[in-house]
Amino acid sequence: MEKKTLDVQGMSCGHCKAAVEGALKKLAGVSAAEAHLETGKVDVTFDEGKVTVAAMKEAIEEQGYDVIA
Repeated sequence: MEKKTLDVQGMSCGHCKAAVEGALKKLAGVSAAEAHLETGKVDVTFDEGKVTVAAMKEAIEEQGYDVIA
């Protein structure tokens, strides 16, 4: 399993946190996702053989948030 921290802009409340975490957890290969509102970071644990970082960024962006590379 791989771990990555994504920098996400625009998260400001519990709904934002839930939307981002939920979008990531729906992806095959993502085993854990935890968003931190204070820092704007999202820690993701995933199987790099099943999901790409690009797919994770796209899932977050579809929720209306910006991912900083």
